[in-house]
Amino acid sequence: MTGRPATGKTPIRSIRVPDGLWDAVRERAAAEDRTITEVIVTALHRYVSAPAPDRDAEQADREA
Repeated sequence: MTGRPATGKTPIRSIRVPDGLWDAVRERAAAEDRTITEVIVTALHRYVSAPAPDRDAEQADREA
């Protein structure tokens, strides 16, 4: 699968993703007529918009 030509608007990034997850994302994105980039950018926006977790409380919950 080839991507769209570079537009020069945003830098190209490289990430490592397990094959099974990548395949599932590719299939779902295609079914939704979206690009993988759209899916990743949306997920990253949601991630940085959500409140940061309280790491100490999470650790205490795991140890309880």
